Amino acid sequence: MDEKAKGILLIIGGAEDKKGDSVILKQAPQMLGGDDMLTVLTTATEKPEEAGNDYIKVFHRLGVRNVQMLNINTRDDAQSAENCEIIRKSRCIFMTGGDQLRITSILGGTPACLELLNLYNSGGIIMGTSAGASVMSSTMVVQGNDNEPARKCTLKMAPGIGLFDGAIIDQHFDQRGRFGRLLCGVSENPEVLGIGIDEDTAVKVFPDMHFEIIGSNAVTIIDGKSIKSSNVSELNPNEILAIIGVTVHVLPQGYGFDFNERKVLRLKNGN
Repeated sequence: MDEKAKGILLIIGGAEDKKGDSVILKQAPQMLGGDDMLTVLTTATEKPEEAGNDYIKVFHRLGVRNVQMLNINTRDDAQSAENCEIIRKSRCIFMTGGDQLRITSILGGTPACLELLNLYNSGGIIMGTSAGASVMSSTMVVQGNDNEPARKCTLKMAPGIGLFDGAIIDQHFDQRGRFGRLLCGVSENPEVLGIGIDEDTAVKVFPDMHFEIIGSNAVTIIDGKSIKSSNVSELNPNEILAIIGVTVHVLPQGYGFDFNERKVLRLKNGN
């Protein structure tokens, strides 16, 4: 896993600040060189022009000189040599919010998806917000109950793109009351790390697989490796989930996490 992770991921929980200091989106000009191309990929949304143009304006305001929009709206688009070349020549891909299943169902198994993975593995930068965050994990949450206790058999998951292997990422986390559904996901897959990212908050994943928290809220980490027992595999679906021994961390900016060692990092300086 370590050998494959060569680039940087910026995984945003949604509703990031676009008009003020834009601490999270400002990471883009900080990571990019003057001539590097940032491509806004609008596959997740059914309003690509609107979403794409909004982010182009924001990134220009923040000092990114070269920004373009790429709307891959069909699997034919994802087969296009021209679109693949656009990804190949980009230094950074920013995936907008929308519906994460649109991203995986349109891009999955296509040359465009391969170019995205190649970009990351060759040292590129992949950013994504909301749905664009969820798809980065190997297993993604597609549907589940918000603002409800954790119940068995209420979570729908699907394969993600797999940029961040061994994790389940959920977004709009505290604002939509998604602790219960991420807890269900981790109880079903205790080997993976559950990462719940609040709005206007992000995790920045470095090549050595440690990540840092950026933004105004927090990231909730659910580590299932310590689970002693749960009733998730028993009969009677829709029962309240019982889970014993799970490890939970809640981390704001100024903290990080070592994915390989499964330990919290206290950073000397905030982002």
